[in-house]
Amino acid sequence: MSAVWGASRGANDLASRQHLAQRFGGRSPSFSVRLAKRPLLLANTLRVVARRPLEVSATLVQIERLGVASLPIVFVTSVVMGMVMATQFAFGLQKFGGMEYTSRVVALSFAQEIAPTFVGIIVASRIGAGIAAELGSMAVTEQLDAIRALGADPHKKLVVPRLVACIVVMPILAGVSLALGFVAAMLITDIEFAIPARFFVSSALQSVTLLDYVSGMMKAPVFGVITAIGACHFGMRTRSGTAGVGENTTLAVVAIAITTLVADFMLTKLGFLIWPVR
Repeated sequence: MSAVWGASRGANDLASRQHLAQRFGGRSPSFSVRLAKRPLLLANTLRVVARRPLEVSATLVQIERLGVASLPIVFVTSVVMGMVMATQFAFGLQKFGGMEYTSRVVALSFAQEIAPTFVGIIVASRIGAGIAAELGSMAVTEQLDAIRALGADPHKKLVVPRLVACIVVMPILAGVSLALGFVAAMLITDIEFAIPARFFVSSALQSVTLLDYVSGMMKAPVFGVITAIGACHFGMRTRSGTAGVGENTTLAVVAIAITTLVADFMLTKLGFLIWPVR
């Protein structure tokens, strides 16, 4: 009896240690492994992106769902960010007698960095959460297995439309954010700091070149790829029912934000190496 009880106790202790190791020590490596496997999903998606039939209707649906539905949050956040940036720069430059440079600083900041990166973080988090939750629900209800059983490729049917839609909508949303933020900054400086709107626009146009605009907007498609691949990766690998959907959606948003910031730094460095003099 004692031998049986000891063996049972040993088995329970071993199971407890394995559970604790999996809970506290296994989550971080799993997250790192998932981050490392995203290029594999991108490679598999690019392999089938041109394979017929082309998912044109599904891509248009995703453009409407991901792009048009994101306009309200782009409008609100861009206007507020433009007002905040203009107020901060105006007060700061006023101390040094350089308030007339507010428009130039705001325009350059929005064109090169704030508009694409802000959209890449805020909007991409919304888009990524939606994609991850949708595909995660399909994974736990075995809809992905049903697609494979019917002979279709989930990468072709699910990932490609979302990838193309994100690549298309992110530059558009970044351009909208730039325009809204600039107009909001122009209005707040005219009302609060007596900087004429005409002077604000002319001064900004003298400082911002087409190269500045392109160097900022070229980041947006890259952020779109990061958003689509990250969200699809975590969503399609969801397990453990509804709890897994919530957990993987959170992980997808975190991974997208981290990867976007890292990619932003690398793209900024690359831009200065290609165009050292702006």
